[in-house]
Amino acid sequence: MPLWKIAWRSIQHRAVASALTAFSMALGVALVVAVLVIYYVLDRSFRRSSQGYDMIVGSAKGGPLELVLSTVYYLQPPRGTIPYQVYEDLHHGQFATEVAAAIPVCIGGSYAGYPVIATVPEMFEEFRYLGDRPYEFEENGRNFRRDAPFEAVIGATVARKAGLKVGDTFRVTHGFGSQGGHEHPEEFTIVGVLKPTGTPNDRGIFVNIEGFWKLHLHDQQQSASSEGETQSEEHNSATSSSHEESEPAHSENEKLLTAVLVKRDWTNTARALALPQLVGKEPGVQCVIPAEEVAKLFEGLLGNIQTVLLIFAVLIVVVAGIGLMVSIYNSMSERRLEIAIMRALGAKRTTVMAVILLESILLSLGGGAFGVCLGHGLIGAFSGVIFEETGVQISALSFQPIELVLVPGLIILASIVGYLPALIAYRTDVARALASGV
Repeated sequence: MPLWKIAWRSIQHRAVASALTAFSMALGVALVVAVLVIYYVLDRSFRRSSQGYDMIVGSAKGGPLELVLSTVYYLQPPRGTIPYQVYEDLHHGQFATEVAAAIPVCIGGSYAGYPVIATVPEMFEEFRYLGDRPYEFEENGRNFRRDAPFEAVIGATVARKAGLKVGDTFRVTHGFGSQGGHEHPEEFTIVGVLKPTGTPNDRGIFVNIEGFWKLHLHDQQQSASSEGETQSEEHNSATSSSHEESEPAHSENEKLLTAVLVKRDWTNTARALALPQLVGKEPGVQCVIPAEEVAKLFEGLLGNIQTVLLIFAVLIVVVAGIGLMVSIYNSMSERRLEIAIMRALGAKRTTVMAVILLESILLSLGGGAFGVCLGHGLIGAFSGVIFEETGVQISALSFQPIELVLVPGLIILASIVGYLPALIAYRTDVARALASGV
């Protein structure tokens, strides 16, 4: 009979203890797998989420990472605004020769807890996501038009969670996420639902930027009207007249943006590389390269977190390995007679020792295999929650090549922890064990 079958029979004989030992090993391996896969997938997805544009121009208030988190991932409210002239300079002004596409965005409203992003239709025409995939709309949907200020497009997650569809209307709430304030009376009509992209855009509501500006112009007019009512009748009349004449021109000249998403023209590499420095010289403006900021985030904070988690996970596996050694060691006193009979039937000392080592390796590999399945199963189970909260899409089948290291690692660990019980089996006194019947 092959040695591995003898080892397997021994494991079956102690089924409950063996199962518990393997399960403790599986928990440690599952944690290692979860840490490796989640970090890898998040890193890849975050780095690819801003594809389609390679530079963001925004307010100098706040740091570069804040601008990326608010503009690319919609995870926090933006800080500060920039003049509309910045977009004009990038689109068809002094920097136009270095720019392939420039898309203005305004972020500052929400609906049902989802961010409202005001932009132009070209955002879904000029840009691509996850490489070179074009944005597509669900059946009967389309992009909003420039000449229809109160049309909107929503992401797949918003449509599913908020129960919205093409033809529905909604009102924008002032403020970001759950921090929203008053509700604007104007209604936007949904004309398209984006197909799932696996990017933060699935959690976004995109409206025509012209309609967004009209909302704020209406607020300014109402505010001016309210202030005027507190003045005397004669002074109120003069103030109202002044506002009627100057407000539209004032708003047109001072349109504000949260940021401009820029896809550089790499025909002239030197000029494209110099563009961030050139634009960054404008007062109150900063240029950010999203890929660089995300890389800093992962290599700095998140990279350290991954290291700490991996250390704890490996320690759990080592502790499980020690538990495996204790389990087999404690069983040796019950198996002295069994070992003595094997020796009496002609088994060599090395053969008995190999059986114990194989038992340790089988338990370790069995627990490890279950742990890999458990780890990926947990990833799949929580993928929906992760996607809803972050817009990052992960799958239970997201394997990482480094996971293959687990196989030789578990074999080495099992050999080390199984050596002491195997040595006891090797030194078993056959005559004494047979005489005592133990």
